[in-house]
Amino acid sequence: MFSNDIGIDLGTANILVYLKGKGVILDEPSVVAYDKDTSKIKAIGEEARQMLGRTPGNVVAIRPIQHGVISDYAITERMLKYFIQKSIGRHRFLKPVISICVPSECTELEKRAVENATYAAGARYVELVEEPIAAAIGAGIDISRPCGNMIVDIGGGTTDIAVISLGGAVFSSSSKVAGDDFDEAIVRYMRKKYNMLIGDRTAEEIKIKIGSCFKRPESLSMDVKGRNLVTGLPKTISLTSEETEEAFKEPANQIIDAIHTAFEATPPELAADIADRGIVLTGGGALLYGLEDLIEEKTGISTAVAEDARLCVVNGTGKYVEVLSHKNIKKVQQ
Repeated sequence: MFSNDIGIDLGTANILVYLKGKGVILDEPSVVAYDKDTSKIKAIGEEARQMLGRTPGNVVAIRPIQHGVISDYAITERMLKYFIQKSIGRHRFLKPVISICVPSECTELEKRAVENATYAAGARYVELVEEPIAAAIGAGIDISRPCGNMIVDIGGGTTDIAVISLGGAVFSSSSKVAGDDFDEAIVRYMRKKYNMLIGDRTAEEIKIKIGSCFKRPESLSMDVKGRNLVTGLPKTISLTSEETEEAFKEPANQIIDAIHTAFEATPPELAADIADRGIVLTGGGALLYGLEDLIEEKTGISTAVAEDARLCVVNGTGKYVEVLSHKNIKKVQQ
């Protein structure tokens, strides 16, 4: 009853926390705003995200996690500490057992950095979980069975692809092309076609509201505000969903190429299982309209987006910690 064991999805775009017995209790952007002159933290999470692109010279709003790995250790440690304390309370007597996810192709050095930062933030025991394994558990797949399941977890900074059987990854790969690349594709498209500069937050809004990887039954449009690169003045244009389809071609095809590569490395029996069972998409990037239809068209294999795709990794990490807290209780006490 006094358990405060947690699972953390340490994402490039968002950090989610799962508390044992309560489910997902925290979902905030993994953004930190700090003063360069004093190194003092100004804001963390949603408050810091509001500052992106809007700060004075001495205040910097950054994402300390890049492509699923730590790019700024000190800031990540302070961010983790803040979110752990926010999740379980500042004055808990017992330190938590924490399982935290990492990309499937994380190096030993990168894993050690995540582990050390989590211990420094207040964990009494840390277990690292590969993102595709956590995503499969969170999607409700029984990974212990001797049959092949393909998970494609599309986050903000990385796309993790894994073929899972008998509780482990038979094949796994991690691509640096993910949700943020679709935002960048929109920024490039607007610059090239309309001589217009837009910010990352505007690009993300376009992606969520009208973004499409596959033809929609009805065309959508929205007014986009930015800066004219020729005159330097503010400018507004109307953008359609067909145009986003054109902009998204490159990153979408790179993800499909990574899926093809995964199939080439998959044993024939497991590939046959996947042909029967289909591909499961998880992560926030999987919610992009038409992506599953495009993958299905290009691979010929039925593709579906998991229920609560954004929460699959954190739910799987949390369920992992529920087993872990019993399994490692002696190990923790020693």
